[in-house]
Amino acid sequence: MNARIDAVDADLSWFSINAEAYNLGNADADQLVPELGRRGLFRIGVPQALGGDGGDTFDGVEAIAAIAERSLTAAFVCWGQRTFIEYLLQSPNAALRERWLPALLAGEFAGATGLSNAMKFLSGIESLQLNATAKRERWQLDGRLPWVTNLRKAGFIVAAAVARSDGAAPMVVAITDSESGVTRSADLDLVALRGSNTAAIDIRAADIGPEHVLHEDARSFCPGVRPAFLSLQLGMSIGLARIALRTAAEQGKGAHAILLPRVGEVSAELERLVGAVREGLASGRFVSEPAALFRIRIRLAEIAQTALGLELDASGGRAYLRDQHRDFARRWVEGAFIPVITPSLTQLQGELARQAGACAA
Repeated sequence: MNARIDAVDADLSWFSINAEAYNLGNADADQLVPELGRRGLFRIGVPQALGGDGGDTFDGVEAIAAIAERSLTAAFVCWGQRTFIEYLLQSPNAALRERWLPALLAGEFAGATGLSNAMKFLSGIESLQLNATAKRERWQLDGRLPWVTNLRKAGFIVAAAVARSDGAAPMVVAITDSESGVTRSADLDLVALRGSNTAAIDIRAADIGPEHVLHEDARSFCPGVRPAFLSLQLGMSIGLARIALRTAAEQGKGAHAILLPRVGEVSAELERLVGAVREGLASGRFVSEPAALFRIRIRLAEIAQTALGLELDASGGRAYLRDQHRDFARRWVEGAFIPVITPSLTQLQGELARQAGACAA
């Protein structure tokens, strides 16, 4: 674990204490972003010249992994905020970055990544869900984003890819909940991670201009930010797998000790994949070879499920007693989210099959 995470490690106990309440939606969801910001977690991997602590995107991955060991809900929210920050870092719109970055880094305002639709659009999985109609030098925005996380009720800014009615390249815009015509739904009725401020956004005749544009060309911007989008997301799988495997190793005593060699094998593979994420981000390989990152995402999701199974096997009946092993039940339902978060395993497997078919043809 990097030195910055070691420095804040003691502070992360708050997320452990409140993990169950946030998973069930019994705590104030709007408090998560300020708590993450107060601990400097959004600044990790952000250049010091822009208000961050320095380091690189992989440091952000490790930060989210450390949070995920305590609370996947908090890690999910951190991923949404940190990914939006990454969009600002890579956007050519300096004015937009200067306006929003300080508040986002401090956790004073919420940033949400609505680009899941755009990532699926790039792979031909679905069409863009927002449309912009030209109005002189501005646009009228209409459409719906059915699933977005970190839509803090106290205020949020969300990134989205938009199809243009004039046939020009789709663009990526950032809009706030205060824009006229932007409506947040009630929270989605999730099985777990209910305190993550996850909801839908309806947009009707919202007025946007150049000041809202993160990038003029989504087909250029999205492939460039996709490695960060996916790698930061992998922090959730990594953290959940680590805590499950560590617990399995601790519980593997007596008759359960037979599981320890398997726990060691899975732990070793997990850390090899973490190293591959670090290398791929550092070299820039994931930009030109996104399939390599897709395969890591698929395998890490599988490892997270395997790790939870090993934790259950090593704990035995105690895992089913809430008064003895309460965290396992929470992690079990949290883990069910890992395969379906966009891009889901099915979507990635379909994209890999499509690429393989294209190569064969």
